[in-house]
Amino acid sequence: MLEIEAKARINRKKIKSRLVELGVKFLKREKQEDIYFNHPTRDFAKSDEALRIRRVGREFYLTYKGPKLDKLTKTREEHEVKISSFEEAKEILKKLKFREVATIRKKREYYALENFVIALDEVEGLGSFVEVEKKAGQYNPEEMTNFLKKLGIKERDFERRSYLEMLLAR
Repeated sequence: MLEIEAKARINRKKIKSRLVELGVKFLKREKQEDIYFNHPTRDFAKSDEALRIRRVGREFYLTYKGPKLDKLTKTREEHEVKISSFEEAKEILKKLKFREVATIRKKREYYALENFVIALDEVEGLGSFVEVEKKAGQYNPEEMTNFLKKLGIKERDFERRSYLEMLLAR
C-alpha cells in the first residue's frame, strides 16, 4: 500500500478556520509517541527508509516506510501491523541490533474532507503542521499539493522531510 501524503508548516488557528469553512468532519484526537530505529548494517537516513514503533493510548503499531517516491510529496510504500506490546517489540528490535534514533511526540487531530484525511499536528520541539493523506495504489502528487493550496497554504511552507529528519537536523 502507498501512503500518499503531503505536509506543511502551518498557523494552526488559520488552518482550523479554513477547515471549518470547507466543511470538514472531525474524526478523533489522540497523542502519539513514535520511537524510530536504525538498521544495524545500513543507514536508514541514507536509504530514506524508516522503522518505528508507535504508541497511541493502549494501542501499538510497528511500521516500515520505504523511500519517498517523488519530489513534491512524502509519498512512500508503507507496511504497518498492530502489535500487542510496545516494550516487547522495542526489546526484539534491540536484540536484533536495531538502534534507537529518536522519539517523536505529538498531539494529532484527524479530520475528513472529500477523499482526504487531514491531520493537524502539534509536534514537540518542532511546532504545528498539517498532513494530508490518502491511501491508494496509484497517486497524483499534484493532487496532494493542490489540496494543500486549497487550504490556503503557500508552497514555501510545504515540508517533505519527516518529523524525524526535521528533529535530527536541529
